[in-house]
Amino acid sequence: MKTGKRNFMPELLLLAVAILGIYLLESLLPFRIDLTEEKRYSVHPATKELLASLEEPIEVEILLTGDLPGGMRRLQNSIEETLRTFNAYSSYPIDFYYLDPLSLEGEEQEEYILTLAQDYGINPTNLFASRGGGQTSRLIFPGVVVKSEEFETGTLLLKGERGMSPDEILNLSVENLEFEISHAIKRLVARQKPAIGIIIDHGEMEVDDGFGLVEALVGDYEVYKVPLDQAKSVADLLTFEALIIAGPREAFQEREKYLLDQYLMHGGNLLFFLDQLAVDLSQASGEGTVAMPFDSGLEELLFRYGIRINKDLMEDLNFGYHPVVAGEFGNQSQIVPLPWPFYIMAGRMADHPITKGLDQLQFKFVSTLDTIKAEGVVKTPLVFSSNYTRRSAAPVRVAFQDMSREPDIDRFPLQNLPMVYLLEGNFTSYYRNRFLPEEFEGTSFRESGDGGRILVAGDGDLVKSNKDPKTGDPLPLGEDPFAEGLLANRTFIQNAINYLIEPDGIIASRTKQYKIRLLDEVKIQEERNFWYLLNLGLPSGIIILAGAFKFYLRKKKYEG
Repeated sequence: MKTGKRNFMPELLLLAVAILGIYLLESLLPFRIDLTEEKRYSVHPATKELLASLEEPIEVEILLTGDLPGGMRRLQNSIEETLRTFNAYSSYPIDFYYLDPLSLEGEEQEEYILTLAQDYGINPTNLFASRGGGQTSRLIFPGVVVKSEEFETGTLLLKGERGMSPDEILNLSVENLEFEISHAIKRLVARQKPAIGIIIDHGEMEVDDGFGLVEALVGDYEVYKVPLDQAKSVADLLTFEALIIAGPREAFQEREKYLLDQYLMHGGNLLFFLDQLAVDLSQASGEGTVAMPFDSGLEELLFRYGIRINKDLMEDLNFGYHPVVAGEFGNQSQIVPLPWPFYIMAGRMADHPITKGLDQLQFKFVSTLDTIKAEGVVKTPLVFSSNYTRRSAAPVRVAFQDMSREPDIDRFPLQNLPMVYLLEGNFTSYYRNRFLPEEFEGTSFRESGDGGRILVAGDGDLVKSNKDPKTGDPLPLGEDPFAEGLLANRTFIQNAINYLIEPDGIIASRTKQYKIRLLDEVKIQEERNFWYLLNLGLPSGIIILAGAFKFYLRKKKYEG
């Protein structure tokens, strides 16, 4: 029997039409489906909004280059994946390319590396790897530079808490890629910066003390000094997205407290960094001095809002160092850093957009916090002390000579004391059912308000600059000449302001969590042969059986 050749043209045409139809449908109605458990390829709605609002193309320079080991290669691949995802949602193209700063030559290399470190905080990291039975090291730059036609900015992408393993740091860095890169893009394209006010004229920080705070915020915000005595009404304060009260030494007047209260009732955001005890370190030599309480007048407001800063001081065995003159050598004073339990290095953070993944924060002479019942207010602790903490009620002895003594662990029985609180919800005015200040009688008054948020820490030094012991110049926030590595005070205040102003903005993407799925080495050894057979033998067996079955059918067909 003679059989003709089968014509496959109709099927091929149908397949071509189907493919063309799917392509046209996708181009007209683009869609993306993320099938991963952690929604790895999904982005936060605020990020989508930012990308859709772009008005020009953007280029991203990836500095993490070269032949990298597995963990770093995973971070590199994740950066690419994030940028491709961003490009899918962007109204203009987002292109990327690789540049190794070490590939530049001479002065160009030095200037570029200096710019990365000083302007963008992208410092090189020494990467060690095992190769050929030996160990090699090389410098890498785990960051990106984001560029538009006129401007550029950059951000460091490898971040983690002290004490984390390398795998945990890499995983956390991958989780935060969306926030870090989208924040850089937002900084690049922002047409108008939100205004932040720093309250002055109550004995707050001097110019040098506030250098680090202003430097930390000026890249994203317009920062102003705000003398409250010049504010005539709460409307004068509503132009500011947040107000910072840092380390006042003089009491606030009643009219000033009223203005802050009504600012909060109108949806404003307040950050309180308050010292409850005054310490004069110039008197701490010899027998030392005594830290005594003082009243700023703000305690009554905070009590009404649901929190109290106690008249005490904390000490912790996870401590920092204070420079002390140990003697003279020639005409030079010999400065020696000695352990100081009043300087607390707090490294336990809540899993919250403000604090997730932060390294240690430095506190100096910090007071404990207690929460008070306040209807409608949610209180979230953000930072905690270590397992070895103590608290001393005022008055508290402060003496340098105590530094030379070995601390007794039994005298530090407390643990996990909250050091920073975030308050959110519906606040009740302190002036509800009270007489208003005379000059505001008859004006509009709000008894309650929501939309505003409060951050409270019992330490005015949390956002205060340290000084270079040699030159006396103020240092950027988070730099301590006697600490190992950079502290997270700068990042903390940036995240805090970001969250208070826009809690559902791109800062919310910092809550992403990716699971580290480690292989069970014991199970691998026990079930090695089974998985080899399943992955290699089963597919081969299916193909052989399918071929044999097809051969059987052809034979049966033509033998008949």
